[in-house]
Amino acid sequence: MRKPLNNEDTLQEPKTVPEISGGWPLIGHLLDFQKDPVSMLSRGWREKGELVRFRLGPREFVLFTGPEAHDFYFRAPEDQLNAKAVYQFTVPIFGRGVAYDVSPEIMTEQLGFLFPALRETAMRRFVRIMFEEASEFADTLGKDGVVDLPHAMNELTVKIASRCLIGQEVRDQVDSGFAEAYHDLQKGINTLGFFLPRLPVTAHRSRDQARRKVAQLFSRIMAERRLGGIQPDDFMQTLMQARYKDGRVLDDEEITGILLTVLFAGQHTSAVLATWIGLELLRAPSYLERIRDEAQDTYRETGIMELSGLKQQVVLERAVREGERLHPPLIVLIRKVLKPMRYKDHIVPAGTLAMVSPAVSHRLPHVFSDPEQFHPERFSPPASEDKQHHYALIGFGGGRHRCMGKNFAYLQLKAIWTVLLDRFDLCLDTAFPTPDYGSWVTGPRAPCRIRYRLRSQASIFR
Repeated sequence: MRKPLNNEDTLQEPKTVPEISGGWPLIGHLLDFQKDPVSMLSRGWREKGELVRFRLGPREFVLFTGPEAHDFYFRAPEDQLNAKAVYQFTVPIFGRGVAYDVSPEIMTEQLGFLFPALRETAMRRFVRIMFEEASEFADTLGKDGVVDLPHAMNELTVKIASRCLIGQEVRDQVDSGFAEAYHDLQKGINTLGFFLPRLPVTAHRSRDQARRKVAQLFSRIMAERRLGGIQPDDFMQTLMQARYKDGRVLDDEEITGILLTVLFAGQHTSAVLATWIGLELLRAPSYLERIRDEAQDTYRETGIMELSGLKQQVVLERAVREGERLHPPLIVLIRKVLKPMRYKDHIVPAGTLAMVSPAVSHRLPHVFSDPEQFHPERFSPPASEDKQHHYALIGFGGGRHRCMGKNFAYLQLKAIWTVLLDRFDLCLDTAFPTPDYGSWVTGPRAPCRIRYRLRSQASIFR
């Protein structure tokens, strides 16, 4: 829990946050951060503890590490620790008038439009879609071969998320231009874009062109729905019929921006996490067989994947959590300090960029035993290592900005690997990859291929 200030804390002169060793004039720790940010930040924690300071060029950062520091970080009020001031680099992707381009009050209203898509009745329908898309993907693979796993997971999760979270018309356009445009939008989330989102480099020009293409596609679909009186049960239609508290309807640009926000939340990180989970399971064949046995027990009688069945697959869910722990897709979460913050005996000045790193905190040896090892059973009783503190596991963030789509992501990941492990025997075709820190969402470096062969056993699904 957050430590309250006592009289001694109040009277003591606060200390400056200590700095990580190895900084250079002008550029600070930029070279180390670009090369391997997790190693650099982990070194900072080992050297200085919970709070450590570093510079990337002219920008000053402070890293908060460990559950107690996370608690302080995630509970800080928005007028002191602000996300909007940091995530302006998403505005060219999501568009004006949504997400981090609006006031906190309007953003809260927009997030409220998501609730119908996250109810259990919607999740039951989504699970069926997840199963159908994963099964169709497995059908396209044939009996045996080699597949690039990150590409495959990105392709599959785009289809699932577009169909579940936007609408069938967008899913139908995935193979005829939408997937390519969406991929260009994904590439717009990069380290350079974080600092200079409007810099006219190739990736940003492609990003802007893709944004216009997606907006045109969504607007065409909405116009066809209005003209034909079509009202399917999907999130696009929910937004078309939604109203703000003042009675105003959403325009097409706002709807497009919210849909893209939802799609990124439900797809981009899931694709990366699905890849890492598969890679780790291929290094843990005994645990992989336990997952298969659990699926047999769950679906033997009905042969139908349903929400209730996925919820029962706790062995697989522990593997998903362990994948999240070892390979959080977002290795850092950042806020801007608008008012000075005092944590214990240190002061963090206004203007600083405050950071937590799931990739660092998930490997703290005093929180997770043998933290470098893939060990899903750490999440089962009596260990339950993630339950020892509310913010021990932060792969989906925390506080008011915690990812609303976590349950959707978990269901999607479980559905995908249940289908693929039921259908195929799998093995790595390349060495186990290292993380690629060149992207904001950290997946594995290429090459990252797996070899598959159709299993001799009959599928558990009818």
